[in-house]
Amino acid sequence: MVDQELHRGLEDIAVAETRLSTIDGEAGELIIGGYPVEELAKNALYEESVFLLFNDRLPTKSELESFRTELAGYRKISEEIKQVLRQAARENADAMDALRMGVAAANLGFDSTESTDHAKRLVSVIPTIVTTYWRYRSGKEPVEPRDDLGHTANYLYMLSGEEPDPAAVRGLETYLNTVVDHGLNASTFVARSIASSDSDLVSAVTGAVGSLKGPLHGGAPGPVLEMLLVAHESDDPEGYVQEKLDAGERLMGFGHRVYRTRDPRAEVLSRAAERLYSGSGDRAFFGFVEEFEETAVSRLSDHKPDRKLETNVEFYTAVLLYGVGIPQELFTTTFAVSRVGGWVAHCLEQAADNKIIRPVSIYVGDHNRSWTPAENR
Repeated sequence: MVDQELHRGLEDIAVAETRLSTIDGEAGELIIGGYPVEELAKNALYEESVFLLFNDRLPTKSELESFRTELAGYRKISEEIKQVLRQAARENADAMDALRMGVAAANLGFDSTESTDHAKRLVSVIPTIVTTYWRYRSGKEPVEPRDDLGHTANYLYMLSGEEPDPAAVRGLETYLNTVVDHGLNASTFVARSIASSDSDLVSAVTGAVGSLKGPLHGGAPGPVLEMLLVAHESDDPEGYVQEKLDAGERLMGFGHRVYRTRDPRAEVLSRAAERLYSGSGDRAFFGFVEEFEETAVSRLSDHKPDRKLETNVEFYTAVLLYGVGIPQELFTTTFAVSRVGGWVAHCLEQAADNKIIRPVSIYVGDHNRSWTPAENR
């Protein structure tokens, strides 16, 4: 057998060509569909970002109106899916578990055979699944989607049943654009791998949701918020940070697998959060957050001088989503509300020039065992 080099986690192994996004971890740059993330995130509607990923260009005004109308038409879910989500809420299922159940049933009552239709359906229906589950979990009836609202505004409307605040919509829109795609991350790789077997998009996205649920991938913003709220209560960011480091505990929201500088998405979301909090009257909390970040980065540099532990996307995700009014339990599902656009775009890209993804493993077990009958073992 030929000797093979082991690459744990497939680190630095290229398995696909893509036009969707690229990352420069050393320079701290993220390009989505040809646009720097800071330019796309602050200007685009989420529907424009998805259209860009699907078509490799931004839509014209008439194309955007048509695309928004089409997505809005795919938002409703069947009574059978509602029953699944109702039962998940009764059993206090984790929000990501409920999302996985809902996504797996997303093609019930949906009879198109076109993969692009299923892609649009998945983008449109995930907010409805998330909000329907949460309304049931909160002891309320679900709010039906509104065709006259954009994707982001409709998500907030279905959560609360109230007309969303424009500042909150813009803040959340910026977030959705910022995290819509990010290279061949764990959940996107899962989606592409499933798609590479010529499976369907619902199966691919269900698998991606399962990957995103893992705390090493999509679960960090919740703990970041808990950390910031406790630290804010103490009103001593320097003391809190030092206590955590002295205890050998990790500071959530700092360090990234790819970036060796400040995560460019953190830069985008910090500006969005500053605008949101400046208008909401809670500027004091945001001021504390900035002080905490500065203290943490400085202390981490002293504590681990051989590592570049800069602010990552989860830090300001927590701050922004908290300011928008997203419940902490829905932080990861809100991540999925955005990233589904990237998942399905990758699956469509994979299908256009497909070869099944089939890595190998290195066998480290025995070779010469002899069978022993059960009565002699």
